[in-house]
Amino acid sequence: MIGTRPLPLRRKNNQLIKIRTGIVNYLNTKPLLYGIEHSQVMQEIELIPGYPAEIASMLERGEIDLGLVPVSAIPGMPDGAIISDYCIGCDGPVASVCLFSEVPIEKVEKVLMDYQSRTSVQLAKILLKEYWKSSAVFIAAQPDFRSEIRGTTAALVIGDRAFEQRNVSPFIYDLGEAWKIHTGLPFVFAAWVSNKKLNTDFIKSFNEANKWGIEHIPDVVKQHSTNLYDLKKYYTNCISYLLDENKKKGLKYFFEKGTIYTKLPGDS
Repeated sequence: MIGTRPLPLRRKNNQLIKIRTGIVNYLNTKPLLYGIEHSQVMQEIELIPGYPAEIASMLERGEIDLGLVPVSAIPGMPDGAIISDYCIGCDGPVASVCLFSEVPIEKVEKVLMDYQSRTSVQLAKILLKEYWKSSAVFIAAQPDFRSEIRGTTAALVIGDRAFEQRNVSPFIYDLGEAWKIHTGLPFVFAAWVSNKKLNTDFIKSFNEANKWGIEHIPDVVKQHSTNLYDLKKYYTNCISYLLDENKKKGLKYFFEKGTIYTKLPGDS
C-alpha cells in the first residue's frame, strides 16, 4: 500500500465524512483504480460505480463529490474543477472509442451514438462533420444497439464493448486517431472533476495514488487479462494518462468546438 502518512479525515458528530467518488469500471480506468485502491486515500473515499455519462449526471446533481467524468460535462458545471494531473486521454489511436460499420464511412447514412459517454458523442459529431465531411444523421442509441450496425447504419461504440465490436465490424474508424490527424493535438476523454473544494493534502495523495497505479501496469494486466485486446499495448500505446500541457491545449480546442456542435440538424 502506498502512502504512509495518514490523511486528515473530515468528521461530523464524530462520524467520518467520506468523499463520494464516482468511478468507471472500464478497462481503461483500471490502472488509476489500482493505485487508488492500494493507497491511503481509500480511508477518505467511498467508491461509487457507473458508466461515464451516469457519473457526470450524479456529479451535476450533487450525489457524488468527485468523479471520473466525460470532459464535455465540465462546461455545464459552474462549480466543477479538474483536481488531478491524471486523466483518460490519447495521443493517437485509442482503440476503444470507434465508429463501426459494414460500409466505408462515406456511405454511412445513420450513426447510432453510444449513450454511455457525452464526450465521445461530441467528438464523433465534430469529426463526422469536419474530418469525414459526412452528412449522416445522428441517432441517440438505446441499450443493445450494436445489433443495429448493418447496411448503411454505423455506430459509435466505446469502452470494453468496442473491443468486442472490433472482432465483428469490417470497417473501424478510431476517433483518437482521427482527432490527432485532424487537429495535431492529443485528446482527453475523461478527467477527475470535483464539484466542491477538496483538501490540498487529499488532492496530493490522490495524485500520488493515480501515479502509482500507472507505474504498476504489469500488475494491472495480470489482474484483468482478456482475449479481446492486448492490454499491455492498450495501457502503454493507446491510453495516455498524464494530463500535460499539450492535452490541456487539446481539451481547450475541444471545448471551443463543442459550443458549435452541441446540437446539429442531423440529430434525432
